Amino acid sequence: MKKSGLSVKVMTIAASLMLAAGAMSAHAQERKPCIGFSGAFTGAAAFSGLAVEMGAEVAIDEINAKGGVLGQKLSLVKYDDAGQPPKGVDNTRRVAMANNCIAILGGYHSGVALAQREAVEQIGIPYIGAFAAGTKIIEPDTGVNNWMFRVSAKDRWVAAYLSDVALAHSPGKKVAIFYENTGWGNGAAPDVKAALEARGVKPVAMETFNWGDQDMTAQLMRARDAGAEAIVMFGLDREGNQILRGMDKLNYKPAIASAWGLAGNLGELAGPLANGVFVFQTFSWMGKQDAKTAAVYDALAKKYKLKAPADLKAGSGTANAYDAIHILAKAIEAAGSFDRVKVRDALFNVQHRGLVANYAPAFGKSAEKHDAIQTKDYKLTAWHNGVLLPKDQTPYK
Repeated sequence: MKKSGLSVKVMTIAASLMLAAGAMSAHAQERKPCIGFSGAFTGAAAFSGLAVEMGAEVAIDEINAKGGVLGQKLSLVKYDDAGQPPKGVDNTRRVAMANNCIAILGGYHSGVALAQREAVEQIGIPYIGAFAAGTKIIEPDTGVNNWMFRVSAKDRWVAAYLSDVALAHSPGKKVAIFYENTGWGNGAAPDVKAALEARGVKPVAMETFNWGDQDMTAQLMRARDAGAEAIVMFGLDREGNQILRGMDKLNYKPAIASAWGLAGNLGELAGPLANGVFVFQTFSWMGKQDAKTAAVYDALAKKYKLKAPADLKAGSGTANAYDAIHILAKAIEAAGSFDRVKVRDALFNVQHRGLVANYAPAFGKSAEKHDAIQTKDYKLTAWHNGVLLPKDQTPYK
């Protein structure tokens, strides 16, 4: 019986699709035992890439010393995105397709993570954020999140946490919001406003600024004239330094309750002007350490030639990344495979006692539970004489 041209064409296409599916399946079985990481290794926040690298590498060293995962040694594949979203997207595709890694760690900048979302969902690779806290990274407007997870903070929760700190330092309940004009800042500002309003307080000012701005006195004068006694801030050290210098020039001394963008090198940049600035953290390496923390710090100090815990800039990212790698390794073992879908599904059942928290389990199926670290695990620190310390180890109340 003679086949029509259309039938032959359909059969040819079907065969091609079957071959492609087979090739993809075989390719999936050949996943490399590597974890990708796109982070800022250059630029003003270069310390952040190193912070995540440190935690991830020490965790990988521990895992490999015990035989690796599924009998293979893990490795970390690192790419610099310099805090630039397009580079983050390119790095995501490189990690997933050229390096063929199992998963990818996320870095410091929420703008980069937000840009990575589409590629992560299209490709289908587990993303575990170790730093960037933008709410919509995990809870996008579309409501679709199949692959994005986070062992870090969530800005919606951080906003509520910092609002409480600011209100505790504002007798008149007059709070201003300062935020950078980026995906992170613009996403966080509504979270802070909503958190304050939920507490019966309307912010007296909402002021924004750009990366690289040198003079913030105009914004500060508006906040001062509005009576702001405290500021909730979402910005980075470089601009935070300029804000503190503007406050000094104006002799204006509101309390500052900041997200962890001021946790890197503000003490170095601003000197004594940074004293008393409160900064949210998920973890602090300072002060008395428990046995687990001390052991991990010793490994970090040896590998990276640290002289003191204060050398860990943005140390929350280090602890978050350390925990994220251990959670991922347990998911791979539970999956019994390097297949990304199986590893992703196994993440929902991982139990792990980490540095930052006891993850029991690490993740759940709801959008909120794609965030592993809960508000009960948050910590408040303060800059004092160039060092970021737990608040109770400082003179600031």
